[in-house]
Amino acid sequence: MRAKVFLLSMFFMPALTVCGQKQADLTQYVNTLQGTHSNFGLSHGNTFPATAMPYAVHEWTPQTGPNGEGFKYLYEADEIRGFGQSHQCSPWVSDYAVYTFFPETGKLVVDPNKRGAKFSHDNELGRPHYYTVTFGNGVKTEFAPTTRGVHLRFSYPKSDDAWLVIDGYTGQSEIKIDPVKREVRGWVNNHRFVNHSENFRCYFVIKFDKAFEDYGTWENRHNNTFVKSTEGEGRGYGAYLKFKPGAKVQARAASSYISYEQAELNLKTELGNDKTLEQTKARGQQTWNELLSRIKVEGGTEEQMRTFYSCLFRANLFSRKFYERKADGTPYYYSPYDGKIHDGYMYTDNGFWDTFRSQFPLTNILHPTQQGRYMQAMMNVQSKELGWFPSWSCPGETGGMLGNHSISLFADAYAKGIRTVPADSILKGYAHEAFNKGPFGGANGRAGWQHYFTLGYVSFPESHGSVSQTLEYAYDDWCAYNLARQSGNKFYENVFKHHLYNYRNLWDSSTGFFRGRGIDGKFYEPFDPLVWGGPYTEGNAWHYIWSVFHDVQGLINLFGSDEAFIAKMDSVFSQPPVVKPGWYGGKIHEMVEMEIANMGQYAHGNQPIQHMPYLYNYAGQPWKTQYWVRQIMERLYNSTPDGFPGDEDQGGMSSWYVLSALGIYAVTPGTNQYVIGSPIFQKATITLEDGKKFVIEAKDNSKENVYIQSGQLNGAPLDKNYITYDDIAAGGTLTFQMGSTPNLQRNTSKAAAPFSMSKKKN
Repeated sequence: MRAKVFLLSMFFMPALTVCGQKQADLTQYVNTLQGTHSNFGLSHGNTFPATAMPYAVHEWTPQTGPNGEGFKYLYEADEIRGFGQSHQCSPWVSDYAVYTFFPETGKLVVDPNKRGAKFSHDNELGRPHYYTVTFGNGVKTEFAPTTRGVHLRFSYPKSDDAWLVIDGYTGQSEIKIDPVKREVRGWVNNHRFVNHSENFRCYFVIKFDKAFEDYGTWENRHNNTFVKSTEGEGRGYGAYLKFKPGAKVQARAASSYISYEQAELNLKTELGNDKTLEQTKARGQQTWNELLSRIKVEGGTEEQMRTFYSCLFRANLFSRKFYERKADGTPYYYSPYDGKIHDGYMYTDNGFWDTFRSQFPLTNILHPTQQGRYMQAMMNVQSKELGWFPSWSCPGETGGMLGNHSISLFADAYAKGIRTVPADSILKGYAHEAFNKGPFGGANGRAGWQHYFTLGYVSFPESHGSVSQTLEYAYDDWCAYNLARQSGNKFYENVFKHHLYNYRNLWDSSTGFFRGRGIDGKFYEPFDPLVWGGPYTEGNAWHYIWSVFHDVQGLINLFGSDEAFIAKMDSVFSQPPVVKPGWYGGKIHEMVEMEIANMGQYAHGNQPIQHMPYLYNYAGQPWKTQYWVRQIMERLYNSTPDGFPGDEDQGGMSSWYVLSALGIYAVTPGTNQYVIGSPIFQKATITLEDGKKFVIEAKDNSKENVYIQSGQLNGAPLDKNYITYDDIAAGGTLTFQMGSTPNLQRNTSKAAAPFSMSKKKN
């Protein structure tokens, strides 16, 4: 399979200029099939070929399986069954508001379990703004998206009847055909996580440029019975249209969660002037080039360029816009939380446990205005629509995963000067989260919150994932404390200051691990640090040593010395990649991915340990950070369908790569610091929202020259192992001299270390 993937990557290799020269079209570096070679047991990304505008309301994708849950697109599949509007964050959660198109020839087949057309990846191309594939039967499909719509073109062979099936997917749907206007409209309500779903609708309007030779409706529930009718409503209702053999049919479509009228307005606003697909495609290409050029990289290999821009593409898809614009341009939205229409901005489709660590710190750099609107939207959800902050939305609250990481987003934005919501309101809402058990799951309110505040830790076995919960609650409480301190709110500063060091209560000095602990204060036995699950969420004890984001020095103090801390970090990579499924009862895909990565107990395929290589900067050996982050980028990422070492969760894993390729990473969201790693490229130019430029130069950089010999910020020596958000926002130049051997004297003191709560001991 690897050889086949290599050949595919050659197919996607554009005719590029020499690296370091100006690229006219950065979209040519992006492969939207990156990470699609995945399945239930092994994730190389668990992605699908999303074709969409940045943060678009809707994405569009080919679909290789029948309608339903799970994987929309499997790279090894040889059939496509539809081209659909999608909002799926991950195969582990449901898609919603889906309807699909499927062009076919010969006998009409509408059943999603029986229809399908053979295809080859040799005849498929995925770019951010354009997707095309030609089936073995000669039918060619192309589409170019807008933020709330899509422009499609179906080209049929002359030898047979030409059909187009429009599928209402699952759930209730309505379809209406107007052959005079050459129009189809309808709505779908398929979903799983809409908190008030009685009036949830995604309305769509489709306008064709060719007349219908025949038409009718069908319904999944009734054995796909054809009805010579212009309208219908039912379970998975759809339409079928017939065109002349050899027709080249264009369809322009747009959707709305508010009304048919708004769908019409979205269509007019976004596609009304586009007579051809080429116009829509060109405009989308321009939009993406403007965004991708916000980070111009030079001096890397072509594969590094493809990987970087493919990751930058995915880092700019979530959180999805969920608002629309009235005729006068003002924003408003249907709320998936209370089922009502509200003025303002709304965003959704994000699990903060996956993204607070990397995706949002990157977005704060590139899109501070959008981040400010997002903070307002989250506050509206808490104060007006749901009573809780969103934590894992799709599009309403799912309650998935753990921690109260909305506070991380708020605190990080506030620390970086993005202050669109009063801190007092944030803190009041967070206190409600912290001192209650939420209604949806582990991430709204707190599982085990009473024990956390009375014992100082979440107990086990009363709460599975107790170690993970305790560590992440302590970090979240620090975010609230720091926000209160920065904003002058003494009351909440005093409330949360008592919990910042709760991580210490699960430390077992005899083993050097955080361990599950019972109500009686005893550590849970038996203990094996290689066993997954139980007190640890999607990991083992090796992975959760490092989840003290706000107090790395305090963690070092638990080990007793920098030397002991570094020895433990080194041992993560030197341990064999042994997996003991333990509480899971069998291997989950995250375990398999750690084995394949072959980097000891370092499991980059999941979030908990991804920041760990940067912690050498806190203990006096920054060159080891430089070595390991380059190893991870080189060995675990590429631009092919095997492109990721695990789930690419809403841009989280892509953002790790983008930041790390630039040479920076946010270990502690909630501060304004980005910790230094080792940049991949000889030069990267970040153009900020206000037009200022921040340049990162790595002189003599190469695959071998991964070590920083010296550093300067705007001409002055850089004597810290971090830079600040303000350094970036002001514009300027960060310069590194790279070499093949580590500089063992540079920035090794505690004065050079990034932020920690605990006192830095020399």
